Amino acid sequence: MRYRLLSALIISAVAVVEAAPATATAEYDYIVVGSGPGGGPLAADLARAGYSTLLIEAGGDEGDNPTYAEIAWFNEAANDEATRWDFWVKHYDDPEEDRKFKHTTWDTGDGTFYVGLDPPEGAKYLGIQYPRAAVLGGCAMHNAAVCTLPADDDWNIIVNKTGDASWSASNMRKYLKKIERNQYLPPGDPNRGYDGWLATSVGPTDWARNSSNPATTILKKLAALTGQDETRAADLLGTDILTEIPNLDETSSLYNLAQHADSTGKRNSPNNYVRATLADPAKYPLTLKLHTLVTRVLFDESTVGVPGVTPRAIGVEIMQGQSLYKADPKHNGQTAPKSQILAAREVIISGGAFNSPQLLKLSGIGPRDELAKFNIPLVKHLPGVGENLGDNYEGSLLAMGQTPVNSGLITAVFRTPNAPDARRNIFTWCGAFSFEGFWPGFPTWHGAEQYTCALVHMQPKSQAGSVTLRSADPQDVPEINFRFFKNQGDQDLEELVAGANILREAINSVPEPVAPFVERHPCEGDRRESGDCGEEVQKEYFKSQAYSHHATSTCAIGGEDEEMAVLDSKFRVHGVRGLRVVDASAFPVVPGAFPSCPTMMISVKAAEDIVAERKAEEGAAARM
Repeated sequence: MRYRLLSALIISAVAVVEAAPATATAEYDYIVVGSGPGGGPLAADLARAGYSTLLIEAGGDEGDNPTYAEIAWFNEAANDEATRWDFWVKHYDDPEEDRKFKHTTWDTGDGTFYVGLDPPEGAKYLGIQYPRAAVLGGCAMHNAAVCTLPADDDWNIIVNKTGDASWSASNMRKYLKKIERNQYLPPGDPNRGYDGWLATSVGPTDWARNSSNPATTILKKLAALTGQDETRAADLLGTDILTEIPNLDETSSLYNLAQHADSTGKRNSPNNYVRATLADPAKYPLTLKLHTLVTRVLFDESTVGVPGVTPRAIGVEIMQGQSLYKADPKHNGQTAPKSQILAAREVIISGGAFNSPQLLKLSGIGPRDELAKFNIPLVKHLPGVGENLGDNYEGSLLAMGQTPVNSGLITAVFRTPNAPDARRNIFTWCGAFSFEGFWPGFPTWHGAEQYTCALVHMQPKSQAGSVTLRSADPQDVPEINFRFFKNQGDQDLEELVAGANILREAINSVPEPVAPFVERHPCEGDRRESGDCGEEVQKEYFKSQAYSHHATSTCAIGGEDEEMAVLDSKFRVHGVRGLRVVDASAFPVVPGAFPSCPTMMISVKAAEDIVAERKAEEGAAARM
């Protein structure tokens, strides 16, 4: 398959006026690098607390663009060259294993991509596409806006690592309440928020009460297969996925999927909060600088390399201009002069699981040997920077009916019988759509008869991936290798197969005239009927065709005695002053099934921690 490599240059419309280029004398209390779920809310909260804050974003602002503003267009948003950064990643160390992925992508050299397993002669191998969004609001502007919470254990692991009880699951719940503007529950629930900046909404479930609807048959069968009362399937489908009940993480159930969108289908993200803060009559001291690439963190030279002195971050070096980063498909060799901006208090990196470790390394913080390879002066040896890369394993069961399946969305979170503990391990959503991963131009439309159950594997046991430098050039893109299934891979693959088997049985419960379904994958064609699609065949399918888009944990929080820990429980970089990382890279483990809302929650926590520290310092100074 061929796809356009580049369209006409698209210049983002900037919705807010940018400040004049900063010089080395310009100073803010805080500089936040990256405006996604980690950095955007943090910068707004710091400004609202009265501290002068500069928010730097490499992309532009598409908040008024319907492609981004309307959730229904999320596939188009993720494909849009106006904001897309293409990271071409590896899943394995073995190139032959990687090239089994059916949507492997190649540059044909004539302005198009080839996607598939049989590239034309002379095509340049790129890899597996992992699109990110360079735009105000980050990847929360091109995702499907799913809003879920991690398992309690995913929060509590930070308590166990650091001793900081503020990370307990019971305490973290308050940050959802703080940011949420719930638009689907009756007012008054003490555990939910109704006046925050992040709208949450759900879709209709009335279709599930139509017993003649083929999708209702699937719904009931899935309820029965996961230990629920199938006679109550329609009621269970209305269950709030953000609910708080005892033993939730061990309870398989159907759910109504929540999104960070309002009740009209308009996307809600950090973009909304940043823009509201800038437009507020209170004139909060927030400055937004768009189309600006941060090239490194600056340190007080008198604190670097001095025995007994802790290095201190004092600002950032930047380049200004559009499409400066080579992951941008519009990049065509352009560069720009470098300038410097100073921070009186702190620099906070929120570039995400790929760019945050890259920026730390370019700034001299990371594994000593890797930095030496590129002649980057060492500021602090932290071997965990860029390591521990993790993600959910994702896959799907795609089948073709004889006639279309008129269906609403079915969402379920359940435990497979072979899960290693009592927790739920599969998150699925089923409907008349196609989703098979990411490549230029995704997804494939298979016809009106298509029916998919996409599944996300939670608690992946292997976080063996890495983000490493290709060069010391800040415009270059790092090498990214997830090393799927490296540790306890058979167990994770067996759980994926068990999940697919449950979903297959649910789909095949539908009677004629929709049935019989013809499965496209993982059991292609007649393999299932012939008995040629057992566990090993399906394991091989998921091993070669699994995909992901929830990268986390490359600057992981951990205790001071942990060799691979990068951050303490307050997001401060170990062994450095005035520098924090606040984004999904901070999670020690992949947080549940979708990290967008959890990252927004830790952003608010970080702001709370920083403001509390500042107030304590100011109080101590006043008492002296």
